[in-house]
Amino acid sequence: MTQLDERDTTAATEEAASAASRGSAEYRANPYPVYKCLRETAPVCQLTPPHGVETYLITRFDDAKAALTDPRISKDMYAAIEAYHTIFGDSSVALDDNMLFSDPPKHTRLRRIINKAFTPRRIESLRPRIQEITDELLERCSTTEPVDLLASFAFPLPLTVICELMGVPEEERDDVQKWCSTVARTGFSKEDKERLALAEGALRDYFMSLIARKRTGATDDLLSDLIRTQDEQGALNDGELLSTLWVLLFAGHKTTAYLIGNAVFNLLTHRDQLQAIVAEPELLPNAIEEVIRYEGSVENATFRHALEDITIRDTVIPKGALVQVAVASANRDPEKFASPDTFDVRREGVQSAHLGFGGGPHYCLGAPLARMEMRIALTTLFGRFPDIALMTEADEAEWLKVPFPAFRGLERLPVALDPARLRG
Repeated sequence: MTQLDERDTTAATEEAASAASRGSAEYRANPYPVYKCLRETAPVCQLTPPHGVETYLITRFDDAKAALTDPRISKDMYAAIEAYHTIFGDSSVALDDNMLFSDPPKHTRLRRIINKAFTPRRIESLRPRIQEITDELLERCSTTEPVDLLASFAFPLPLTVICELMGVPEEERDDVQKWCSTVARTGFSKEDKERLALAEGALRDYFMSLIARKRTGATDDLLSDLIRTQDEQGALNDGELLSTLWVLLFAGHKTTAYLIGNAVFNLLTHRDQLQAIVAEPELLPNAIEEVIRYEGSVENATFRHALEDITIRDTVIPKGALVQVAVASANRDPEKFASPDTFDVRREGVQSAHLGFGGGPHYCLGAPLARMEMRIALTTLFGRFPDIALMTEADEAEWLKVPFPAFRGLERLPVALDPARLRG
């Protein structure tokens, strides 16, 4: 490599790292060229994100997969207390004493308890109700006016499912969704952290109230089941119970909602792929896995930190530094996937290959439920409205404007469900 080439490479890397750190509008619209550059020039890249804590971003598939299972890279953010408070603030502590932010043996115990709610039999028992909710939501959607499919369908579906599973009353779900949305979309400024603290305080108070009510009048739901087992050895204490409700609610609807939106968007902007599914419905499960790989709803895995100095390729991640696994980048690594920037619903072996649901001990517990919700949602939507069309150009889509995001999803998804009936 010539000296000029080295300077060009260094400049490109610095520009890509800056874009990933700042979460610029251009980057949010299409982060994949940035990830491509980093995979090629700095696969383990030091960033300076808005939260101000030294962070290393891992972008290649093999490194990402290894990091998700490396015991030297901890999920216990309480052990990194200074970094934790810098990023999240004091108000987050009460909601984060859960399996998402823990290591074995605590993580093993918490996951074993929660796993009882996500057995294959219990998930399958939800199928008729998920179909019923799907039908009800689509019935309410206008066919003569443009519809924001995220607000009208993609979000209410998984939110209703997880709230019913947990036992959150219907009349209280709008407030819960509002508080969750504030938490998901908050940045790192002083004003953002103040809004975050208010939303987290409201959620904490709400969950404590809900737990108290269930203790006096248990019903047939997950929360009541968890309360009934609290006297058993190894069961959840009160703090763990509260924060477990939070992580199940948050993870149980946000990721699936954005996945449904991303799936609809990409199928409508790749009509040949949609037509293939219509002609061969048996392709749909594979198409869902391709959506998760190509444009999944998890862009970066949740925070981890190094328990010791760790060398990956030629980069040393120092003890105490934050580690972020760029799932969206790993899932488009050409060393793992042929033609990774091509959306192909016939792609072979994709389900067993992508990292869209994570990996290792923290593999997504709700993956089977998310897959079922997506399959029912897409089958019903495209079956009922075969001519559905986007009401915006693909390159004008509004992607989430959150700095250094965990999620990859749309702000809104305007569609015409039945273009022939659209007024005006």
